[in-house]
Amino acid sequence: MSTAPRLAAAKRDWGHDETGCTVLHIDMDAFYASLEVARHPELKGKPVIIGTGTRSVVSAASYEARRYGVNSAMASARARQLCPDGVFLPVDMHYYRMMSRRIVEGVFSQVTDRFEQVSVDEAYMDVSGALLAWQRPTRIGAWIRQEVASRFHVTCSVGVAANKLVAKMASTNAKPDGMLLIPVARHAEFVQMMPLRGIPGIGPSLERRLAEWGVKTVADLAKMSEQTLATAIGSQTMAHGLYMAARGMDGRAVTPYTPEKSIGSESTFPEDTRDMRRVCDLLRRCCDEVASSLRRRGLVARTVTVKLRFADLSYKSMSHTMERAEDTAAALYPQSVELLCR
Repeated sequence: MSTAPRLAAAKRDWGHDETGCTVLHIDMDAFYASLEVARHPELKGKPVIIGTGTRSVVSAASYEARRYGVNSAMASARARQLCPDGVFLPVDMHYYRMMSRRIVEGVFSQVTDRFEQVSVDEAYMDVSGALLAWQRPTRIGAWIRQEVASRFHVTCSVGVAANKLVAKMASTNAKPDGMLLIPVARHAEFVQMMPLRGIPGIGPSLERRLAEWGVKTVADLAKMSEQTLATAIGSQTMAHGLYMAARGMDGRAVTPYTPEKSIGSESTFPEDTRDMRRVCDLLRRCCDEVASSLRRRGLVARTVTVKLRFADLSYKSMSHTMERAEDTAAALYPQSVELLCR
């Protein structure tokens, strides 16, 4: 469930020149909640919220629930306050992943093998090689939306552009159940009408840091030199990425396969605790799960990260890189306890 800002003014006709617009971003609409409605039609039209329990957070919310102010990552307890008549359902990741695979295999792969799935409900597609058969990228986007809706009874939104950044921002602003084409000549104009948080990767912390330099919109960002940006945020690499993004440019290619970078396990206590024994027992179980996943995939890991989430849903994370890569709980657990006790 995307919480990126959307502008009503952005959801308009930007022109019909599709030249060079060979990247599609497909984003399922309220995927988890939509799948629950698809298998429980009696829930149609009701505010459906995925995430149960006093300690849980909202994983997804139907558009009916969003009208009450419910959003992903919100505490479920808060969601119940905002939407007391909502239908709260537990997360069923096995079902959501299964349906995601069916959509990928039954729809996306029928167009091209040049697609990059970045999450269970989101993917990029490079259709440059498919245009001989399809002629226009928007024809592909329209077909995908139609097939997903008719075969799986859920909807998706599609962004069509010349690069991943603009395609993703376009799909966000096409929601729900829409498609937005941004011609190459309009990329910079489209991006620069957005608030800072409209650029993927800009979170609250970076937004505050840029605000200290008088930067409140992407248009403001585009006025800064790359060096000034680097001074403002303290990272030359990040500054270069933001400098490019503010101009609607993105050199990243659609990558059909991305090697796994991290494996994790987490759990939430039913109530707050300061009992170190209970915390360490849970930490041990998490280490066992991570180690098992590493061995099952034939991987090893060097960097261990422990993340603690507190009662107000804020969190703290600590990391340590070991001298050599490991794949056993016996190696991961002592490092995790040491990080926990810092």
